Amino acid sequence: MILSDLRNYLQQNRRVTLNDLVLHFQIDANALRGMLAKWINKGKVRLSPTGSNCGTTCCKCDPLLTEIYEWVD
Repeated sequence: MILSDLRNYLQQNRRVTLNDLVLHFQIDANALRGMLAKWINKGKVRLSPTGSNCGTTCCKCDPLLTEIYEWVD
């Protein structure tokens, strides 16, 4: 996967969890964080503040994978 694939996915979906990205791209979460950091540094992606959740109340998700990333135009 290259950075443009990640960019296209984020542009299309606008707001995604790290878990969504792991499942879609079949890549380790830490590797994705590194790629996301490139887009964050360019001001194109933002990490939602800590405390964001996946939208449900089951509390079964790994909190590290529920990081929410958002594409910024």
